[in-house]
Parts: sequence; structure tokens; C-alpha cells
Amino acid sequence: MTHKFLPGFLLALTTLAIPSRAENTLVGSVERLDSSLDALISPDARPEVIASGFGWAEGPVWRKREGYLVFSDVTNNTIYRWTREQGISVFLRPSGFADAGPFGKELGANGMTSDPEGRLVIADQGNRRVVRLDESNWTKVVLADRYQGKRFNSPNDLAYRRNGDLYFTDPPYGLYGKNDDPHRELKFNGVYRLDARGNLTLLTDVLTYPNGIAFSPDEKTLYIQVSDPANAVWMAYDVTPDGGIAHGRVFFDANALLRAGRIGLPDGMRLDVQGNIFGGGPGGVLILSPSGRHLGTILTGQLTANCVFGEDGSTLFMTADHFLMRIRLRTKGVGF
Repeated sequence: MTHKFLPGFLLALTTLAIPSRAENTLVGSVERLDSSLDALISPDARPEVIASGFGWAEGPVWRKREGYLVFSDVTNNTIYRWTREQGISVFLRPSGFADAGPFGKELGANGMTSDPEGRLVIADQGNRRVVRLDESNWTKVVLADRYQGKRFNSPNDLAYRRNGDLYFTDPPYGLYGKNDDPHRELKFNGVYRLDARGNLTLLTDVLTYPNGIAFSPDEKTLYIQVSDPANAVWMAYDVTPDGGIAHGRVFFDANALLRAGRIGLPDGMRLDVQGNIFGGGPGGVLILSPSGRHLGTILTGQLTANCVFGEDGSTLFMTADHFLMRIRLRTKGVGF
């Protein structure tokens, strides 16, 4: 199924101001809990705000071939582009729902990723589906919108395996009433696999609020963040030979950080080439070793959603509430 944008939508929304560029504004700090963090982040590194004024920044993707960053502003229904030379510009508006009678107030795209061919794939939260963007004619190709005939809640985040299988989470955040919304058709918040042939499989329906999702560098482990204020955890699963998941266990428990007053919940993540996890969570971006040891936190001072490696692979871009931030690292992301 393909959905074509009406050109008037882009023109009608141009009155929405483009957020400001805020180069070289240092904020926050890096909390160091383990000496091994020095090999990943320089002792003098600090987060830097490079743009601000968003409603809720999310879903960053570095487009290696094109050489720029895209990220979503969920509440303002826009995907933005950032380049070092030009700063912020509109990439796609509307990024999500554009009809009458929305199901929620967060209408825009949420998480995004690139498929093995470099095409942009979007958790189209406001439209309750997963789509691929065809940039030759600015249409959306629907990859999945239902499970067993019932509409998804609001797909949130996605991750590809190198074989072309797509894994994604489906919490209820895009619905006005979340779990109690009358438009909700599925009675669980699922995690799914869409294989390269288009077959959809439910992997688990027991997580309360599945959110961020990512693979270890060898793709033998699938990590899922659970953004439940009553049980804020990272889960880890073994990936089975047939692409399923097994042996789910708590990889990192963030509840103590919440009790200590840190703001934010496990949300979105990326991994470096050594298997360390960089993920939005209580306090900013948490850095977790492959064994689940908390090495430290990039303290952003904001509710922090997501992050991605970009440029030469050693810049970490972070979407934190109204801000786009970055920090230089001594490690590189997977794929660089």
C-alpha cells in the first residue's frame, strides 16, 4: 500500500517556525561511574546543544550516504534535517497523521531507521503503522499496519538485522487514552518481527511499555527498553536461528535511578562497535557495558529520548526534549 502526500499539506504548514540553531552551547556533564568510560568518552567532553525549539525530539538517524542527520519532532508532526553547514531545515512535514480525527495528540513520526538499502523506515505513530519513505516521489509505502487484522497501537521504534528482517515495538503512546483508549484494538503492547518476505510475527506480548530496540553488533542479542515508571528496565533476549527471541532477562534495572530523582525513562538506544549501549534513560544517555555494568551517564539536564552515532561514527547525536545535542566520543557506532 502506498500513501501519497498532497502537496498542499507541505505549504499549509510552512507557517510553523523552524527551530533555532544554537551552535556551541555547552550543557550538562558526563558522570563517570567506571574508569573504563575514559576509553569511550574523553574526560573533558561535554554535551553541546546544536538546535532547540522542538516539541519532542525523537528518532535520530544518520544518513551515511547523504551525510546528514534526520530526526522527528513528534508533537509538531515534522521530520527535520541537520547538517553542520546549514543547521536545521524541514525534511518532511507532515511526517505522520494528516487527516481529520486523529487518535492521539502526538501525530508525527516517532522512531526511524535505515533499511539495508539505506531507505528511511519510519514508526508512523500517528497513523499506527510502519512505513518506508520513497523519496523519489515523497510517498509512504506501508510495510505493516495490523496484526491478525487488528490495528497496531502506535509503533514506536525499529531495528533491522543485516538479513533484512525488521523488529519493532508497539506501545500505546500515540493514543489519547493509552492502554484505556477506546480505539485500541490489540489488548497488549507487542514486539514484532517483519521478515524480509513480509511475514509478520509477534515476538512477545508481556512487556508493559516496550520502547527502544536494538541489536548487539553480532546480532545474537536483542535489547528492548521498557519505559514503565513502575518497572524501568532494559531487557535482553537471545536471537534464535529462526529469528525469534528466547531467554528474556533483565539486562539493566533503572528503577534505583528513578527513585533517586533522575528524570526520564528508558527510551531509545544505539550500540558502539564494542557492544556498549548508549541509551536514553533516567538522567540523560546511560552508557552500559556488554555485561550490563553502568559505566556512566551523559547528563543532559533534560528528558532524553534517543541517540544515534553520526559523522565519522564518533559523534553521538542526542534528542532531548526540546533540544538536539551532540558529544564527541572515543568509540564508534556499529556500521562505521
